Amino acid sequence: MTKKPLILVTNDDGINAPGIRTLISVMNTIGDVVVVAPDSPQSGMGHAITVDATLYVNKVTFDDGPQKEYSCSGTPADCVKLANRELLTRKPDLCVSGINHGSNASINVIYSGTMSAAVEAGVEGIPAIGFSLLDYSWNANFDASKPFVKQIVLEVLKNKLPNDVVLNVNIPNLPKHKIKGVKVCRQAKGNWVETFDKRQNPMGKDYYWLSGKFVNLDGGEDTDEYALENGYISIVPVQFDLTAYQALKTLNSWNFNKTE
Repeated sequence: MTKKPLILVTNDDGINAPGIRTLISVMNTIGDVVVVAPDSPQSGMGHAITVDATLYVNKVTFDDGPQKEYSCSGTPADCVKLANRELLTRKPDLCVSGINHGSNASINVIYSGTMSAAVEAGVEGIPAIGFSLLDYSWNANFDASKPFVKQIVLEVLKNKLPNDVVLNVNIPNLPKHKIKGVKVCRQAKGNWVETFDKRQNPMGKDYYWLSGKFVNLDGGEDTDEYALENGYISIVPVQFDLTAYQALKTLNSWNFNKTE
């Protein structure tokens, strides 16, 4: 009998979010599932870890699925660290993060708690995928995502990811029959033009709400943003070695060692 893969499921929207409940249900059709996810929303936390406070983990039950579930007081990256070091009996065969409520395409990847959980798994030698749906609503409909999520996971388990690479998967908010397919892409160059809404509380103290608009600065047709705008699911291979190799030769020509 073939041994089922052990799959770690996490997210950044919180363990009770509809996106992660959908992801859990799909993973239960593939392997043995353990869930370790934040006990409250952690969107935009990036790769933050808890170093100056205690962490708490509670075993929880949200539905009748066979999975084991733990809620964690920490960040998405904390969840992966605790799962791998404390809660699992062996290293998982795969970590999946999401399904995030909202896009993690383009520059969003560096802010994303969803993707940081996947990256943390990759750093620890665990193949990993972050999934996101382009719908920020809590009541987003994830049904169209299910068959694509399952097929992507099966392909990763079958073929194995390249070393030190995790996948950033974004899914357009479309009915299944309108999703044209899957494209492997590069990350589009874009950024947020940000503003702060300045207000005052009843005590007269200023406070701020961050707002902004995403601007796609990339006209390429091989990017995640282009794929999503044209009805395709985007897959971007992400590496966590941040070395700018193309800059090494230039920087080595500078005279850093000259001192007065």
